[in-house]
Amino acid sequence: MNSTAPIEGIFVPNVVPLDERGRINEPELRRYIDWLIAKGVHGLYPNGSTSEFVRFTPPERRRIIEITVDQTAGRVPVLAGAAEANVRETLAACEYYHGLGVRAVAIVSPIYYRLSPDNIYAYFAEIAARTPVDVTVYNMPMLTSPIDVPTVVRLAEEFPRIVAIKDSSGDIPQMMRLISAIRPRRPDFAFLTGWDTVLVPMLMLGCNGGTNAGAGVVPEVTRALFDATRGGRLDEARRWQYRLLQYVDALFYAADFPEGFRVGAAARGFRMGESRQPHSERQSESLRNLARTIETMLAEDGFESADPRARSASPVATAGSASDRAVVQRVVQEVLQVLAAHQR
Repeated sequence: MNSTAPIEGIFVPNVVPLDERGRINEPELRRYIDWLIAKGVHGLYPNGSTSEFVRFTPPERRRIIEITVDQTAGRVPVLAGAAEANVRETLAACEYYHGLGVRAVAIVSPIYYRLSPDNIYAYFAEIAARTPVDVTVYNMPMLTSPIDVPTVVRLAEEFPRIVAIKDSSGDIPQMMRLISAIRPRRPDFAFLTGWDTVLVPMLMLGCNGGTNAGAGVVPEVTRALFDATRGGRLDEARRWQYRLLQYVDALFYAADFPEGFRVGAAARGFRMGESRQPHSERQSESLRNLARTIETMLAEDGFESADPRARSASPVATAGSASDRAVVQRVVQEVLQVLAAHQR
């Protein structure tokens, strides 16, 4: 992959399939990556928030990036989540991922401790001065110390290695302020929105693309939305944005984030396995209801499963689902055919 390829389009922060023992399911992850690329995503963003990076060990996070880079084989750029517990470990991750050939890394502001803007600047400044790979600053105020506009502008002006901002605040005026302050001085700097529900307005206002969790479940929608917006087909883009809103609202609010997106990927035919986060009975029931809701929405849009057998084996599937009824009906028909043949 060209290390200077533009960071543009829809990057998917995909969830990671797990096997029956809770380990990374490498064959299924590779199959999922191939499917996402075939469905038109512009890039992959492993080890993001939707990818549940905090629930994997540092060696597992490195393995996830190894698998992703190997399987993409240069077909799309990889934006690797490289946030670790401290600057030293984050820089080690940057060096390792640079060696693998990722396009850039994404680094969230420090978690757990709430930092002042000056110390957020100091954190990214130390990384930017020493990293061998390009850096995307990741603003996730819902889960970490927020990064304000002056801090991002200062970092963009002072450090060529900082090449993009991934903003998951959903704050449209903030994105406008960032673009108006940075783009005249850094035309190469990329602006990505992490908030699916404002993707069309963000693109219209000048964003280069997004890192969108919905793309891991309905990549057809996010790609169609992106193409329609860039092509000036705004009525079409608006329709897709409203449909994406319905999908993301269902996936995001049915249960604790990002559990719904794991269910969504399972509904597309992937063996996602059980989450590493234990579920209460209430949450388990919510996820079962979500599986039925998403299956209905996918059927309404005519979106096929990548593997119907995997879908029916999903841990959230229920005996009353349409997929299960279809399986039962097929088995009954096969049995009747065998009996009829014996009678003849």
